Amino acid sequence: MPARERKVLERIAKRLAISRNVNREFEKQLTVGDHLADRVAEIGGSWGFIIAFGVFIAIWMLINTALLAGGFDPYPYVFLNLILSLLAAIQAPVIMMSQNRQSDKDRLAAAHDYEVNLKAEIEIAALHEKLDRIRAYELTEILQRIEGVLPPR
Repeated sequence: MPARERKVLERIAKRLAISRNVNREFEKQLTVGDHLADRVAEIGGSWGFIIAFGVFIAIWMLINTALLAGGFDPYPYVFLNLILSLLAAIQAPVIMMSQNRQSDKDRLAAAHDYEVNLKAEIEIAALHEKLDRIRAYELTEILQRIEGVLPPR
């Protein structure tokens, strides 16, 4: 029997709860780098970042084209291109790390859901068994009353 199912059965036998806060459990495992990657992914994947970066690029182009007449990064904006490439080279792996961690969290939550569902299924089966025994006892009792009222054959 798999360890997860054995754990569920042990907790049922001890009358202990299966449910727990998976988010808190997962948060305890995170390092400072994990929190930083999540924060970068949260900011980098927001409309605020996209709009702010679009405004930054527009200002950069305006300064280097119109205001400085040739500026420090004239058209075709080689330095801006370098900055964008560096940002993408750093931001993409950080976002992927955050996504991988999220999939790990989802797997942990799915395993927890399985345990809770398994316990619920076992408890429901036990309740059905108890109900069947109660019904059988009631039927036996009714039959005994009937047999006491009717004369034997």
